[in-house]
Amino acid sequence: MAEGFGKYYSEKLGKDVEVYSAGSNPSGYVHPLAIKAMEEKGIDISKNKSKSLDDIPLNELDYVITLCGDAAENCPVVPGANTQHWGLPDPARAEGTENEKLEKFRKIRDEIEKRILELFKSL
Repeated sequence: MAEGFGKYYSEKLGKDVEVYSAGSNPSGYVHPLAIKAMEEKGIDISKNKSKSLDDIPLNELDYVITLCGDAAENCPVVPGANTQHWGLPDPARAEGTENEKLEKFRKIRDEIEKRILELFKSL
C-alpha cells in the first residue's frame, strides 16, 4: 500500500522521486485485501509483487521508511538515508470476519496515505 501511495502521490504532486518497497521477510504476494483496499482509493496495486531488500538499490536511497513490527530492528542501516519508523500494525495479521479484516486494512491504508502526504509535502 505504501508503494502504491508513494508512486501515486509522487506523480500527482510532481515529485521527482523513485519509490520502492521491500520487506525483510517478503510473503511472495500482495495481500488480496490490500489490493481491495487500494482499489477503493482508485489505485491498482494488483500487479505489484512482494520484494526482498535484495531487490532494491539500498545504496541509492535518501529515505527509508519502516512500517510495522520488527521492521525497525530488521532493516539494514542505510548510510546517509533519512530513516523513519512509523510502527503501524500489520493488517495481514488481523483476525475476524473478512469484513473486519478489510476494515483493518482500510484503517492502515488511510494512515499510510496521511503519512505519505505529510512526507511528500516536507520534500
